[in-house]
Amino acid sequence: MLKFQPPGFGQRVFHTSLGVMAYYTPISTPWRSSPSPSEKPDTAEWFAQDKTTLPPLVFLHSLGGGSSAYEWSKVYPAFAASYDVIAPDLIGWGQSTHPERSYRPDDYMLTLFELLDWLGQPAVVVASSLTAGLTVRLAIQRPELFKQLFLVCPAGYGESEADYGRGIAAQVASIPGVDRLLYSLGAANEFAVRNFLENFLFADRSRLTPEIVAAYLASAQQSNAEYAALSSLRGDLCFDLERYVSQLQIPTWLVWGAKSRFGPPQLGQRLASFNPQFIKRLWIIPEVGVLPHLETPGVVAGLLHQCLQEGQGTVN
Repeated sequence: MLKFQPPGFGQRVFHTSLGVMAYYTPISTPWRSSPSPSEKPDTAEWFAQDKTTLPPLVFLHSLGGGSSAYEWSKVYPAFAASYDVIAPDLIGWGQSTHPERSYRPDDYMLTLFELLDWLGQPAVVVASSLTAGLTVRLAIQRPELFKQLFLVCPAGYGESEADYGRGIAAQVASIPGVDRLLYSLGAANEFAVRNFLENFLFADRSRLTPEIVAAYLASAQQSNAEYAALSSLRGDLCFDLERYVSQLQIPTWLVWGAKSRFGPPQLGQRLASFNPQFIKRLWIIPEVGVLPHLETPGVVAGLLHQCLQEGQGTVN
């Protein structure tokens, strides 16, 4: 949601096969020159001027109730001066189109392919959780779209340590008629959003701010938001990432929250062991959960900066 974006960031749109994808990018001071009063920001001429020659740095949020580009908004301003930051609300989330459909992994891989292909040059892609797992699969299929990967708690949630689909939540969410009620009571109200963030996503609830709750609630209450959220909750998007990671040939850095409740650090260690040539590092951050970029954004920004330096060969 635009109102939760950092200063100088604005909303733009990109058309995908499944609908309009909203994304957030630096458009004005302090990152870019602001348009003069005579210019109209919605004209084709302004969009052309708004383009930058800076290298693309793409931030992809996770796929859970209330998710949106806001998830990375405490990290990407640190890179706005040096990179063309692109932070989309994925299809079905935030302020992007919410098609009435049951989502599958191929839906997100297709729309991510379209976005990255549109950029016109290989991108550094930052992604978290299930989206990070899907990004790995896309990077295997289309390596020409990627320069580096920086992945936070990547998983397909079909691995032995994190087989979500067998859990009670996924089974209950698969009962016709119960799923919508479950979403309404368990995801689309302030109490449910706060409870989910405090007890499942954050390791330290004192780090949870009213703004974070409000941003997640605003995304969860978008029209038709339940379609993508329930696909995630039912486990429709799950797969075993361990089957794919050894095929990855893009330089990759991993970050893990030591107290992640959705796949422990041991999963990260095993994923890294499957592909030591291309998985360059695994950082485990103590006392954080599955969203270290919201709990400790300064730490994650520092690690991403190191990843970018190492990717350029500037750090030994």
